[in-house]
Amino acid sequence: MARACYDMAVRFHRGGKLVVFGNGGAATDGHHVAVEFIHPVIVGKRALPAMALTNDVATLTGVARTQGFDEVYAAQLELLADSRDIALGISPDGQCRNVLRGLEVAHGRGLLTVALTGGDGGEIARSPAVDHALVAHSEEPQVVKEIHVTIYHILWELVHVFFEQPGLLDPEVVR
Repeated sequence: MARACYDMAVRFHRGGKLVVFGNGGAATDGHHVAVEFIHPVIVGKRALPAMALTNDVATLTGVARTQGFDEVYAAQLELLADSRDIALGISPDGQCRNVLRGLEVAHGRGLLTVALTGGDGGEIARSPAVDHALVAHSEEPQVVKEIHVTIYHILWELVHVFFEQPGLLDPEVVR
């Protein structure tokens, strides 16, 4: 998790944005993550660019109608994301095909890819397109949800910790 946060901080430092996506309750988590980064509730924390791909229902349903539901995130990432960005896919069981497709497209475009999954991580956590798989090892949906909420709050906090360390993101220090 610390390495994922560091890599995310580097991307933000380079001008990247966070692009979040998931289905059902995970879509709501995506909205929550995006607003946490855009509008920090803790005074003095830096706002960072983020967006949830489920915010635009017309685009989501239009892509689903013409390209199929498996492509709803992949198609948006093709148009809206660039190689400086971060793709965060959320799938409670690690089996959401459209989340995986989004992460695959993001990886192919050079984005940093992070996945929040549950259970054994599923196909998503095992995909070579995922740079950081953060797995809530439980089969209980409520437990996975609570762990995911905790994880994305930690992601937010640690990304900011890296910003507060002078020189830590210096290009000479970064890889």
